[in-house]
Amino acid sequence: MNRENKKKSFEKGYYKTHACNETFTCKLCGRIVTPEGAGTNHRNHCPNCLSSLHVDDEPGDRLADCGGIMEPVAIWVKKNGEWAVIHRCRICGKISSNRVAADDNPIKLMSIAMKPLTSPPFPNRTN
Repeated sequence: MNRENKKKSFEKGYYKTHACNETFTCKLCGRIVTPEGAGTNHRNHCPNCLSSLHVDDEPGDRLADCGGIMEPVAIWVKKNGEWAVIHRCRICGKISSNRVAADDNPIKLMSIAMKPLTSPPFPNRTN
């Protein structure tokens, strides 16, 4: 293990203050994800399927023991108009929010945003 990787492993909050520019393979769809094109220094989800991994208890701490797949379940709009994806862990149920990246799949984002309208919690009656 080189010095930089050792520092990442043991320094609390390392990912909060340092860019996360590692390439990884999405555990859900298998796509190789690179940080280029995200529009941010902290790539934390797959731009194809929008899934993530449960690795943080608090953003950037890498202290979660769960390791489950964080599936995208909703979209919300921040005060400044920026979209964010709501993720829920398939194993423990933890919910978190991640801002949308510049290269995220727009069709997937829209399908998640439209889900409540296509599946209302009441019967859809047309006369």
